[in-house]
Amino acid sequence: MRAMVYRGRNDLRLETLPVPRNRSDEILVKVGACGVCPTDIKKIKFGTVPPPRVFGHETAGTIVRKGARVRGFEVGDRVALHHHVPCLECHACRHRSFSQCPQYKRTGVTAGFEPAGGGYAEYARVMHFVLPGVVRIPARNTFAEGAMQEPVNTVLKAIKRLNLIPDDVVLVAGQGPIGLIFTRLLALRGVRVIATDLLAPRLELARKWGAAIAMNPHQNRSSRHKEAQTSSENIPEPPHVGCYKSGGGNPRSLEDVVYRLTRGRGLDAAVIAVPSDEAAIEAQALLRGGGQLLLFAHTRRGDHAKLDLSNVCVDEKDLIGSYSADFTIQNEVARIVLSRKLDIRALVTHEFPLEKTSEAVDLAARPHPGALKVMVCP
Repeated sequence: MRAMVYRGRNDLRLETLPVPRNRSDEILVKVGACGVCPTDIKKIKFGTVPPPRVFGHETAGTIVRKGARVRGFEVGDRVALHHHVPCLECHACRHRSFSQCPQYKRTGVTAGFEPAGGGYAEYARVMHFVLPGVVRIPARNTFAEGAMQEPVNTVLKAIKRLNLIPDDVVLVAGQGPIGLIFTRLLALRGVRVIATDLLAPRLELARKWGAAIAMNPHQNRSSRHKEAQTSSENIPEPPHVGCYKSGGGNPRSLEDVVYRLTRGRGLDAAVIAVPSDEAAIEAQALLRGGGQLLLFAHTRRGDHAKLDLSNVCVDEKDLIGSYSADFTIQNEVARIVLSRKLDIRALVTHEFPLEKTSEAVDLAARPHPGALKVMVCP
């Protein structure tokens, strides 16, 4: 079979590998679509793991072979894969810290070499311990919709960590594919979302997906706000007391928009879906007392940021992180995605054949006005 093999930093090569042999308690899947994830981009671009490997973990396809001991699936089933599944029994799992479970940290889908997802290949072997994470895809749904269940799961898991009630105001910084999923899922829960990004097409989709306000925070520091959906007449005038002072001469700065939309209270939560220290520091300042700052994109170890920790202690502003998926909510995720309550088809802007995986990774690594979710379709 053909596979795109990682041979070192920025070195992906199309090679011929043996079709994986599944054991009696495993299945073999012909890959239909695999999303390009920032986690894999980081590994490829920075060479953070040793080669050789076949990456790609947001995967969906068709079962072409199953072991004699496999129950509940048949050859021909269209399925979405989860490459990490927790044991549900260890100390970490008892605390619902599933991503810290030793079994969860093992990758259970491979196309060869050290297991690394295997989605950038024609076939992938699914090991027994991740079979509970396999989800059937109805005939009406695309493989891309199946592949997107894993990233949607990571977002829903993060949202469940926030103490939110309807009509709360949440900032979602960054409107790439993950940020847009945050925006849509929060809007579906009755939360008022302030969506920020530097690219106008992404802000436009954020509006369509329910953002109360969509704006370019950098532009609005120096010129009149052009990206907010809500006009100034629809934003309540700030009271004379509260967490913030009015934004002065620029009535459409992010600070002023937050002040007006919350009537001076401050954000109930902020989700940082872009690896920007500046965005995190600004968002922390805009939180109300008792609000929550959730980091979702700061995954590069060794990076340091300067935060005012008195905000955490005295003002009780929670600083939390969320990483990877939650196996226990996969049925809820499947209902949301496969029913198209969250119609992720609008996110998929590019599909590349397997031999152009390097181009797919390059495109996904550099934000572009016309690009959102990039898929590899072997």
